[in-house]
Amino acid sequence: MKIMSWNVNGIRAVHKKGLFVPFINKYQPDVLCLQETKAFQSQHEVDLPDYQEYWNSATRPGYSGTAIFSKTKPLSLALDIPASIAKKYKLLDNHGNSNTEGRVIAAEFKKCYVVSVYTPNSKDDLSRIPLRHKQWDPAFLAYMKELEKKKPVIFCGDLNVAHTPDDLANPKPNVGKKGFTVEERSGIDNIISAGFIDTFRIFTQGNGHYTWWTHFANARARNVGWRIDYIFASKELKSKIKKALIHADVFGSDHCPVEVEIAI
Repeated sequence: MKIMSWNVNGIRAVHKKGLFVPFINKYQPDVLCLQETKAFQSQHEVDLPDYQEYWNSATRPGYSGTAIFSKTKPLSLALDIPASIAKKYKLLDNHGNSNTEGRVIAAEFKKCYVVSVYTPNSKDDLSRIPLRHKQWDPAFLAYMKELEKKKPVIFCGDLNVAHTPDDLANPKPNVGKKGFTVEERSGIDNIISAGFIDTFRIFTQGNGHYTWWTHFANARARNVGWRIDYIFASKELKSKIKKALIHADVFGSDHCPVEVEIAI
């Protein structure tokens, strides 16, 4: 199973650039997880006859949103973090209800769950750090552990954090800033402590491997980026993971796609 994940930063924008369909045709993922679709399904102009499409759009138009495109019809589908978990962790803050922003979609297949997730951005002023640290991150992890009781889980997406200094080009000046705070990084620590595996790091160590670049100062051409897009898998799948890649040569968004191939 080839699973790919891409924060498209507006699926209509990528399509208008003429880059979305060629990407699909070239890589032919079995499952494609998208984040920041910024559209309702009715606004999607691409016809992909080989894929079933499942969308979770934000209630606010043109904002956030996730989707899963799959060659195989899932056994079941779930949108958002379940109400019981959302209630426990109170996913509200001054910016609104993060559980109505289309941030999670989970598809159940025969041997695993595949989840697309778009973690809330902490904001430049760090005003959403409390939500991230105390509410969203633990709620999402609780949901993944709940799914894992039934079958292994692969979750993919823009987690809006660089986990270690190797995951961004300039770690020292960014310590304590959005995307590289102790609170955000601890969310990834907790994911790993819970038994999920950062699939890319099975095969590739060190720095220089990034998935997002600012539009400023020619950052992408100079590879001054951040690795904030991940594919995590349940530890019982580790022996089945055959490769994990970052496709930095795929353009159309300020993020690039990531891939994992699992013998499942």
